[in-house]
Amino acid sequence: MGFAYLGALAIALTGMVLLDRRFRLFFWRDWRRAAIVLPLGVVFFLIWDVAGIALGIFFRGQTDFMTGMLVGPELPLEEVFFLTLLSYNTMNAYTAAKDLLAGRWRRARAAEVGS
Repeated sequence: MGFAYLGALAIALTGMVLLDRRFRLFFWRDWRRAAIVLPLGVVFFLIWDVAGIALGIFFRGQTDFMTGMLVGPELPLEEVFFLTLLSYNTMNAYTAAKDLLAGRWRRARAAEVGS
């Protein structure tokens, strides 16, 4: 049961990739830019976490659902996957909202129906 949370994060990340591919939101729109932005987001939040841990604000909570593997003091492996999911979800949501506001999907749908 120790891999349940990590497995759930992996499934959620897979869903993000499928949504991205279906609607060409992030990596399937500009993979070079996405390959820079996503790791930068993850690194930013990891630095944030490390600072919080150093200040005694954040600490690792242990449950039976987690692997128990750490990538640093008080920093579980699952946190890296969670931060990747958070950053990927944010970029997909941002691009989808931008496209919706610009009417891109309506025009694409109209083009599909018309052909």
